[in-house]
Formats: sequence, C-alpha cells, structure tokens
Amino acid sequence: MPPTCRAGSRLTSVSDALTPTEGARFLLERIAEQDGGAEYRATIFTPEATHAGTARLGEDGSAEVAIAAAPPELVEVMQMLAKLTARGAAKKREDGFPPWPARVTRWRGPGRG
Repeated sequence: MPPTCRAGSRLTSVSDALTPTEGARFLLERIAEQDGGAEYRATIFTPEATHAGTARLGEDGSAEVAIAAAPPELVEVMQMLAKLTARGAAKKREDGFPPWPARVTRWRGPGRG
C-alpha cells in the first residue's frame, strides 16, 4: 500500500522536481522588493543542464535578465516571462494585490519556436 502522508514519501530535491524530461522549465523566485520593482533569481531547467542568473523587474514593465552560458533562445523565453510578470505588477497593486509574486514558473515543450 502506498504511503498516505508526506513523512512516508520518498525525498526529492526541488531541482529534481523541476528538471523536465523534455523541453525547459523557467522559474523566477523573488529575492527582494525595491521601490518600483523587484529582484528575482532566474533559473532555467533543461533535461541536460540548469542555468541560473538574476532578473530585475520594474513596475514600468521593464525586465533585465542575466543568465550566463544559457542558450540564447532560452534566455529570450525567460526575458518574456520576466516582462509579462513586470507588466502585470501595476495592475495587481491597483487591484489591491501584492504586485510581485514570490514564485513564477512556466514549462515550454520541445520544438516550440
């Protein structure tokens, strides 16, 4: 009979859980909020490698992503995810919600151009 609680479950690390078997997973984790923006840890997980860097997002919709040694096409996808997150911040604040999510993750399947 399988375990019914987490205590009896097999341990897995977060990076193992986020590493896809195909395609890529993109993760933004908020590090700090600043006036008019936020800083995020930006990580791209692929079946072969993990690429880590930073992203600075502005409430004006701007985003700067820096991830060394990652394939440019994957950095472009992370840049778009960061921009979309930044563009939504002002509206969230207007609506009374926290503007900067603690964590944003997206998966992109193989062969998407």
